[in-house]
Amino acid sequence: MNKTIQERLEKNKFILIAEIGVNYDIATKLNISLMDAAKFMVLSAKNAGIHAVKFQTYKAGTLAAKKSPSYWDTSEEPTTSQYELFQKFDQFGEAEYKELHAFCEQVGIEFCSTPFDVESADYLEPLMNIYKISSSDLSNLPFIEYMAKKNKPILLSIGASNEDEIRKAVETIEKNNDKKITLLHCVLEYPTPYEDANLAKIRTLKEKFPQCYIGYSDHTKPDAGCDVIKTAYLMGAQVVEKHFTVDKKLIGNDHYHAMDSHDAEKILEAVEYAEKLSGKGELSCLETEAAARQNARRSLVAAQFIPKGTVITREMLTFKRPGTGISPAEIELVIGRRAIMDIPEDEILTKDMV
Repeated sequence: MNKTIQERLEKNKFILIAEIGVNYDIATKLNISLMDAAKFMVLSAKNAGIHAVKFQTYKAGTLAAKKSPSYWDTSEEPTTSQYELFQKFDQFGEAEYKELHAFCEQVGIEFCSTPFDVESADYLEPLMNIYKISSSDLSNLPFIEYMAKKNKPILLSIGASNEDEIRKAVETIEKNNDKKITLLHCVLEYPTPYEDANLAKIRTLKEKFPQCYIGYSDHTKPDAGCDVIKTAYLMGAQVVEKHFTVDKKLIGNDHYHAMDSHDAEKILEAVEYAEKLSGKGELSCLETEAAARQNARRSLVAAQFIPKGTVITREMLTFKRPGTGISPAEIELVIGRRAIMDIPEDEILTKDMV
């Protein structure tokens, strides 16, 4: 199976995951089957350079009570009951996900789906290299434990959670699984206003959970300059998961805050450029700075004529460019020594002069 996510994590490379979720409801607009629509979206993601696609696997009856209220912007998605919304989109089962997995393998993109119940966690297991656990299940420790025992790498979204809850979830996984966890900062606000993105939390996660990979599950609307994703990356998010659509104008579900293939291409270009600007971070002189280092730095220079045999004092020396002679950092090694030749005024001192 395709292992792009894990391989890129281990190589410290950026990963973009297109969360198709259940956005294959575009089938109605395109007048095609749900499966054809899902495959069309997979292919769109692949062609945009996205590394993996992720669906959502659930049944409304096992996910939400019939009286569960909405928590999203109802001006964008008018359904006011979670049960009613999920019932619209729980069309796929084991057979369909097997077909989608096979298609992803065929086109060369990693397949994932978030399971929301034990049954789907079981039948998805042979289809995925990595499990994704939703923010909504962060406190569902029995379910987390069940998936952790399958000993696959886990992506854990931590939206709407406090530190103690995150720690309990992480500890539950670590007790039952020896794979390195990926924590995804996430804001459960659909869409997330830019001022609520709280991207500084990514740095905090890196500090508090140094044993984990850190990423970001984004629910903001795509911005023209990809500033949200660029900032998340520069804060330390190695993985970015974002909802994906082929038509951002569609009303409802997750289309209104999703990226399309053009957004994805811009995100990947922006991150690549940010990577180029970031460099390696080593505290050392770059090869490209060598000439400037030599010529812009200073050397010890004779402030006056120094006759042969003279004991050199501090007053006889000054500091000037270029840095081809004795460094001013070594001035104490020069003071008190004798000149072994006549040193003209304004001469750059070298070690063979003293």
